[in-house]
Amino acid sequence: MRLVHSFAAGQWIAPGPGARAIESAITGEVIAQAGNDALDVQAMRAFARDRGTVALQAMTFHDRARMLKALALYLREHRQVLYDLSFDTGATQSDHLIDIDGGIGTMLVFASKGRREMPDSRIYIDGPPEQLSRTGQFQGQHICTPLQGVALHINAFNFPVWGMLEKLAPTLLAGMPAIIKPATATSYVTEVCVRLMLDSGLLPDGALQLIAGGTGDLLDHLDCQDVVTFTGSAQTAKQLRATPNVLNSAVRFTAEQDSLNASVLGPDAVQGTPEFDLFVTEALREMTVKAGQKCTAIRRILAPSAQVDALITALRAGLSKITVGNPRETGTDMGPLVSSNQKMDVLQKAAQIGTEAERVFGDPETFSMADDQGAFLPPMLFHCADPDAAHAVHDVEAFGPVSTVMPYNDMDHAAALLNRGKGSLVASVITRDGDVARALAMASAPFHGRLYFNNRDSMAEATGHGAPLPHMVHGGPGRAGGGEELGGVRAALHYMQRTAVQGSPDILSAITGKWTPGATEHVDKPHPFTRPFDDLTIGDTLHTPSRTVTLDDIETFANFTGDTFYAHMDHAAAAANPFFPGRVAHGYLLLSFAAGLFVQPDPGPVLANTGLDNLRFMKPVEPGDSIKVRLTVKAKTPRNDDYGEVRWHVALTNQNDEAVAEYELLTMNEY
Repeated sequence: MRLVHSFAAGQWIAPGPGARAIESAITGEVIAQAGNDALDVQAMRAFARDRGTVALQAMTFHDRARMLKALALYLREHRQVLYDLSFDTGATQSDHLIDIDGGIGTMLVFASKGRREMPDSRIYIDGPPEQLSRTGQFQGQHICTPLQGVALHINAFNFPVWGMLEKLAPTLLAGMPAIIKPATATSYVTEVCVRLMLDSGLLPDGALQLIAGGTGDLLDHLDCQDVVTFTGSAQTAKQLRATPNVLNSAVRFTAEQDSLNASVLGPDAVQGTPEFDLFVTEALREMTVKAGQKCTAIRRILAPSAQVDALITALRAGLSKITVGNPRETGTDMGPLVSSNQKMDVLQKAAQIGTEAERVFGDPETFSMADDQGAFLPPMLFHCADPDAAHAVHDVEAFGPVSTVMPYNDMDHAAALLNRGKGSLVASVITRDGDVARALAMASAPFHGRLYFNNRDSMAEATGHGAPLPHMVHGGPGRAGGGEELGGVRAALHYMQRTAVQGSPDILSAITGKWTPGATEHVDKPHPFTRPFDDLTIGDTLHTPSRTVTLDDIETFANFTGDTFYAHMDHAAAAANPFFPGRVAHGYLLLSFAAGLFVQPDPGPVLANTGLDNLRFMKPVEPGDSIKVRLTVKAKTPRNDDYGEVRWHVALTNQNDEAVAEYELLTMNEY
C-alpha cells in the first residue's frame, strides 16, 4: 500500500482524515491512499507567498529559465521510476512517452524560450513605447510583472506528469510559486515527480507544494494576486468558478474542460490517396492512445457521404488489430481506463451516444478482456447516419476509446457540424485543397482553440491531431472552458500583470532597463565597439561625423550590386513617383554608409553582427545630402559564459537633423 503524501509548508504530510483508496487500473486492487482533510491549506498559501514568491522574484527570467532546464534534465535522468508507477494508471510505454517525456520536453521548451525570448531582468516589456506627446518627452510603455500570490493548479487524472509540468513551467518562469493539486486517481505518480523535483535541490523554498486530496477552503482565501487553473469536467469547473470568493476577489481562473473535438476528411481525400490513409491513422491513434482518455482525442469523425462506408471499413480493420491488455506487456497497444468508475462513466456515455448512432465496432461484453477485473474496454466506433437530427453525438463526451463517424454533404455542412460541438480544443482537417482549408478556417476557427491541417506534404513532420505543443496555445472557447495555456511566452504572461506605465523617456528607461529614444545619452566614453559587454551601459551613445552622399556613390552602388531600380538611375521616372523628388540613394547604400561611420575596424570585443530589426526608411536622401548616425546601447542580454547580445538603436539623420532611417542592430560581444 502506497501512502501518497502532500507537501505543505515545507513538510511531507501523510494521508489522514478523509483519505481515499486508489485502485490499480490493471487489477482493480487498492494500491494507494491519498488525502487529508486536516491539511492546513492556508499555511500553504502563506508559505508560498512569504517564501516562494520572494525567492523566485529575486531571480531574473534567465535565472528561472536555467532552473527549469536543470529540473527537466534531472527528471529525465530519473524518469524510469515514473514509467514504472504509471503502468498502474493504465498507461502503456507509448503513453509514457506522451505524459512523462512530453512533460519534460515541454519544460525544456519553456526554458529555451525564457533564455531566447525574454530579457535577463525581472520586468517583461510588452511591445514598443507609445509616444504620447508631440516632442516625445511623455511616453507610455506596457510592462508585465509577476503576480504576488500563488498559482493553484488543479489537474486531471489522464496526464499526471505532463498535466502538471505544462502549467508549472510557465508559472515558475513568470516568477510565481505553485501549489499542485492532482486528481486523486493518479496522484501517486505526480507525488513522485514532485519529490524528484524537490530532492534535486534546484527549487527555492516555497516554489512548489503538493495537495494530495481535496483543497479544503483554499479557494475562500485567494485574492486578485492568485491564479487558479483547472483541467477536468465542465461541471466541476463551473462549481469552482462559481466559488463566491473567486468571483468577489476577481481571482484569475482558467479552465480546460469538456471538448468534443472533431476531425474532417476533406472532399479531396478519397480512398486510395495518401490523405485518406493518413486520416485513418490519425483517427485510430486518437481513439486508442491513453485509452482515449485525452482532452484532445477525436470524438467526432466527419467524412463526405460518399466516403463513409470506405472509412468505416478501414477503421474497423485498423481497430481489429489493436491489442487491449496489461500495459506492462510489450504486445499491448491499449491499456485499461484509469479506474472502474471511469469505465462505468464511459459505458453510460456510450449508451447515450448509442441511442442516435449504431455501434459498428467494439462490444464491451464480448472482447478479449471482458472478464478481467481491471478497467478494460475495447475501442468503440459508432456511425451516426443523420448528424443533423442527432444531439447526443454533439453534446456527450465519452472520455474513453469512443468515437462516432458521421457524413457531411458539403463544406458549409461540415463547418456547421464542427460548430455543433459548441467549442473545442482542437479540430483537424485532412486535405490538400487550400480552398477547403481556408473555408473551414473562416467558418469554424471561432469555435476552436487549434486547427490542425495535415496532408501528404506535411505528414512526415506533423506532430498529430492530439498533441498540444508548448509553442502554440492550448485551450478552446465555449464548452472547452474559454481558457488558454501554453503558447510560448504567452503562457508565462498568464501569471503576470500587464501594466501601462507613463512618464519621461528617462523614467521609462529606468523602469524597463532598456533605453527609450529621447532618454539621456552617455557620450563622453571611448568608442562602444572597443569596450566589452560588461563595460557597456544602457544609453551609451556614439555620434558620428557626417558623410555626403554623391551621385557617383549612387551609380557605383547600383552598378556594383545590380540594383538599378529606376528611382536610383532615372531622374524623370523617379520624379514622377509620389515618394521621390528625383533620383535618390538606395536604402541599403545608406545602411552601408552608416556602418562605415560607426564601425571601429580593429579587433575587439564585438564578435559578430547577427542581424537587424525594425528597419524603417523615413525620408529619401538625394545626391548632395549628408547623413550622420547616432548609435546607442538599447539593451543587453547575456547568451552564454563567453558573450552576450547587445541591441543597438541606430538613427540616421540628414543635414537638417531630419530622420532618414532607423533600425536596431544586434551584435554578439565578449564579456
